[in-house]
Amino acid sequence: MKRNVKTRRSGEMRSQYDFTNAIRGKYAAEYAQGTNLVALSDEVARVFPDSHAVNEALRTLIRLGTARRARSARGDR
Repeated sequence: MKRNVKTRRSGEMRSQYDFTNAIRGKYAAEYAQGTNLVALSDEVARVFPDSHAVNEALRTLIRLGTARRARSARGDR
């Protein structure tokens, strides 16, 4: 015997969902900022165990590049 299956209208919430304490848009600002994901090759990932290590290495590289540009702009070698 077939069960009677009630069809639910699109947009109708089920009775077991309770959003009385929900905060609308709680994570909207964070979501809007987005995320920057970068896939590392295996050999690079072995050297840098976590995102903190990668970020520190990149910051060091940025500082070195900035210092080098400043020296070349002054004419130092």
